[in-house]
Amino acid sequence: MLVTVIVTGGPNGLQAPRQSSPFVFSVNSSTPNPVITNAECANYIKKQIMQSEIFHGTPLNNEYELVPFNHFTYSRLYPIDLGLGKRVVEKPIGYKRKDLLETLMKGLEALNRNVTSKVSKYTLDDFLEGLYRIEPTTGTQYELYFRTKHANKSEQSGFTKVVVMRPFAPLQGIRSEFLPGPKEKELIHIILPLSGRTATFQSFMDKFVKIGLKNDRRVHLTGQRPEGGGGENLGAERGGKKDVLLFMCDVDVVFSARFLDRCRWNTKSGKKVYYPVVFSLYNPHVVYTLQGREVPPENDQLVISRDTGFWRDFGYGMTCQYRSDFLKVRGFDEDIVGWGGEDVMLYRKYVRSSMKVIRATDPGIFHIWHPKVSAWDCRVRFKDKPGAWSANDEICANVLASSTTFNYSG
Repeated sequence: MLVTVIVTGGPNGLQAPRQSSPFVFSVNSSTPNPVITNAECANYIKKQIMQSEIFHGTPLNNEYELVPFNHFTYSRLYPIDLGLGKRVVEKPIGYKRKDLLETLMKGLEALNRNVTSKVSKYTLDDFLEGLYRIEPTTGTQYELYFRTKHANKSEQSGFTKVVVMRPFAPLQGIRSEFLPGPKEKELIHIILPLSGRTATFQSFMDKFVKIGLKNDRRVHLTGQRPEGGGGENLGAERGGKKDVLLFMCDVDVVFSARFLDRCRWNTKSGKKVYYPVVFSLYNPHVVYTLQGREVPPENDQLVISRDTGFWRDFGYGMTCQYRSDFLKVRGFDEDIVGWGGEDVMLYRKYVRSSMKVIRATDPGIFHIWHPKVSAWDCRVRFKDKPGAWSANDEICANVLASSTTFNYSG
């Protein structure tokens, strides 16, 4: 790993980037591994640093091009990312904790480089706060603030700022593969739980015939009367010993033929599962009335914008995975009572396994708005989902206060 450290404001002054030992980029099995020398590596790092906004600002076309910083302390992270389901404060865990801790250790290494006295050495207890941001083309920038240590304790303590950068390496091709064409693509078994909503099911079937049967032609639909984990387990377990690709669906969802392609692309038996982030539509009668327009046909409502809906980043019900993987993690937990809990638990099983989980926004799958959600439903839907609750607190507060039925995009 290559990390450039720049120290300002403290007794150590400015530290130049340090070279590391030679390293190899592994491209693929058919291409020789190009060895990059120390000089080439150092030159590339210097180029990345000079192109970033560390020593100078960069003129931008508008305010949307600016990359904001995230504030953090040793135990708290305040992310700038906005959206339903996002926490306004969180504990650094997993990759984030590893990244920030490695950065802090690199900052301490720079501060202690010329310190001989044990009493004067900096530790994590001296770290106060920091900022970080990711510039997509140059790397991750960190600004760390420490309480300054002096050999003479009578001197007034100030603050030392350490700037650390993790430069991005040059882009490397890893592999390429041919994906099956229309005639060879895999059959998708769609598992659809039902709960007596005849009109909604009829609408789903109309779209399924048009998209699934006429366009894709490589789909098979299995409907299950019980709604929840029990019904979907039953549907997934059918099919004998043959391993098949499953798509756990919902009657309130509409998807495109390209989504079905992504369902195939992002799954591999024993290797990876696909959890798309669905775009959830708002109440069309509110959206278009506020715009002074008539409500268009449903197909014309499938528009991704901040006025028409939001990315349902707290939902895990829609998923593509192989039957063998589903059974290997023991499927849905049928003991869970309530809305959505079994979906989250299945997702967690994959996250905790050695499987690769592809979690990505997908512009080809929409959750259609539907009415009649009670105050009890509101409590159940946002239980254990504090991000979703905070984003909808005004709606839910009114509903829970009046205990009446309301319309919700869910």
